[in-house]
Amino acid sequence: MIDRPMVPGVGVACIVMRAGRVLLIRRQRSHGAGTWSTPGGHLDFGETPTECAIRETAEETGVRVSSVEFLAVTNDVFADAGKHYITVWMRGETEDGTARISDPAEVAEVGWFDPAALPAPLFLSLENLLAGRCLPPDAAATPFRWSSRTH
Repeated sequence: MIDRPMVPGVGVACIVMRAGRVLLIRRQRSHGAGTWSTPGGHLDFGETPTECAIRETAEETGVRVSSVEFLAVTNDVFADAGKHYITVWMRGETEDGTARISDPAEVAEVGWFDPAALPAPLFLSLENLLAGRCLPPDAAATPFRWSSRTH
């Protein structure tokens, strides 16, 4: 057995809004199975957070996003799973709201939800963002809308 230091991973999550609703997936595989979150995943070597947000959203839901911008960072410790992630939160726009399950091994359900009535349970990183356990803390006040745009 190799003794390696425990180090955090880097995840990227993408909030996608359309007609006042947020795109969510119900996780099927890995830690957090059965919880609801935005599309997202591991940041690949050499990839920017913007590229990761675009790629993961398309891979998991078939939705193409553009105008991706940074929102916040959360520090997510999944004690039961022995995992620790720094999650970079991005927001993106879409013209096409046709969402589908692109990877059934990873995603159990996909849909558009009213931010005031999110399904439960939520994935820890999304809970942390919504509770303001993020940097900057005020990002929690506007995660489901564009601060400088009207959508």
